[in-house]
Amino acid sequence: MSTPREHIPVVILPDHDAIAEAVAQEIIAYIQAQAAQKKKAVLGLATGSTPIGVYQKLVESHRRGMSFRHVITFNLDEYYPMSSDSLQSYQRYMHEYLFDHLDIPQDQVFIPTGDVPRDQVAMHCTWYEECIKQAGGIGIQVLGIGRTGHIGFNEPGSLPDTRTRLIRLDEITRKDAAADFFGEENVPLEAITMGVGTILDAQRILLIATGEHKAHIIKRAVEGEVSPQVAASYLQRHPNVTFYVDPAAGRELTRIKTPWLAEDPVDWTPTLAQRAVLWLCEQTNKPILHLQRRDYNEHHLYTLLETQPDVDALNKHVFEQIRAKIRERRDLFTGKRCVCFSPHPDDDVISMGGTLLHLAARENDITLAYMTSGNLAVFDADVLRQLDFIQLTLRDLQCAHQQFDSIADTIRTFLATKQPAQVDIPEIQAIKTNIRRSEAIAGAGTVGIPSHKTRFLDLPFYQTGQVKKNPIGEDDIRIILDLLNEVQPDVVFVAGDLSDPHGTHRMCKDAIERALQRDPRPRPEIWLYRGAWQEWEIDEADVFVPLSYDELSRKIQAIFKHESQKDVAMFPGAYDDREFWERVQDRNTATARLLDRLGLPQYYAIEAFVID
Repeated sequence: MSTPREHIPVVILPDHDAIAEAVAQEIIAYIQAQAAQKKKAVLGLATGSTPIGVYQKLVESHRRGMSFRHVITFNLDEYYPMSSDSLQSYQRYMHEYLFDHLDIPQDQVFIPTGDVPRDQVAMHCTWYEECIKQAGGIGIQVLGIGRTGHIGFNEPGSLPDTRTRLIRLDEITRKDAAADFFGEENVPLEAITMGVGTILDAQRILLIATGEHKAHIIKRAVEGEVSPQVAASYLQRHPNVTFYVDPAAGRELTRIKTPWLAEDPVDWTPTLAQRAVLWLCEQTNKPILHLQRRDYNEHHLYTLLETQPDVDALNKHVFEQIRAKIRERRDLFTGKRCVCFSPHPDDDVISMGGTLLHLAARENDITLAYMTSGNLAVFDADVLRQLDFIQLTLRDLQCAHQQFDSIADTIRTFLATKQPAQVDIPEIQAIKTNIRRSEAIAGAGTVGIPSHKTRFLDLPFYQTGQVKKNPIGEDDIRIILDLLNEVQPDVVFVAGDLSDPHGTHRMCKDAIERALQRDPRPRPEIWLYRGAWQEWEIDEADVFVPLSYDELSRKIQAIFKHESQKDVAMFPGAYDDREFWERVQDRNTATARLLDRLGLPQYYAIEAFVID
């Protein structure tokens, strides 16, 4: 439940599906209530990955017999300029995910037009506002939230009385959209968006947010001051708004992260007690064993002291809890069958390359399972370079190959006229796939795992040739289950990084979990690692694997084997300009420094895991 610090009601639900179900049910109830009164239901709709689950629930309800003929919809925004048939068009998105599967009459669907002539944009925006007014106003408005705090495309600086208009997109917003456009340079500079005032006029507002990368902006919008710098904060002034978030997006809220600062009594679980002590160390700049009673009292943690005989007992208890998490090479298991699932062909070495090095040295039988090809993340220039290499090699070895020359000509012709985000022809997809495969084999070898222990699963959900993926299906689950049946692992390593901006990590984790549920054998031990975006917090982690300077260097060398992702990656994510190896170096050494400051042994670098 929300607390007095939260100026907007926030409901935290377990996962995407639970949020989608709750929001969809409220929309369905509203539509049915309006129909009973022979009135139209007017919906304001959002795009992006967040509301897809809601739309799937609405489509399912229609398939069960519910009619949407009395629904009018208004979309929040559209890129400008943007043709309606473009892959990135919100017109296309809405029809693909929702309108093509419902019985809403076409003349009751309204989406800002992205290809209206520039001199007619103002007139188009005025018309859009008039259409909303004629429909009686929006009954339920569905929103997402951007990292800038934008709702719709109301970027920082937007005022509360703004209406539908053309707006210039913030740099962060364009970076966030770069993956969909295969490069930030292809993202439009502007968009047409409903204004903040238009959104606030809705009778009911439902905002959805998922993922750790939304956590900080959710806290600012909910607990911070109302400010033009965070357009979502204006929702504090609305009388009927609810935020639906998953645990990752809600993790920075005071009641979750530091509940002892809230006004309600605290239930001191072992995990929460550990988090509080670590927080206190940060506030006082003291190691655990140096904390004093007055430190606890001055920082609102006096009730925590009541859970232990005295302050020294509390300090020592937490200190021993964290020290027990450290597993040096000699403390790791040996002779186990392991499967490391890597969503992309480099996540294994990026996230746990040092641990793989240790496990290989401990004579564990390790299979690296690369779940997707990752071919979307290869630049076209790399394909051309490989063509040159192959043709030059064939020439110098005097084994000319006419069929390959023909394929090379086809590829060069296609790339010469290729448009941004255009799906590659199969020949290019094959070369990009094998570029990633060869890099993965080289990276695995660097950490001591031979090529015959690498598997390329090529899960079907990924094979669309586009950033947008298919849902996880039976074929995906069967491929994973077949590998589990073959290897029969004792330990399975899984990417637990829910901040992956592309969603592939989350989908792969879901596929693995569904396969494990069907596996009749006893469940293996599951270790969750983090990807290139964030690391487990000290209180979250169950295992810390220390790395020396040389071991971290070898891990970085393994990352360097992924040459197609070096220097400039296709999808580096919008949240970090550093290269992947730089993030790894900084993250692993930062974890070690955190333990140093807590008074624990001084290691050069550390990888962290959660045991599920």
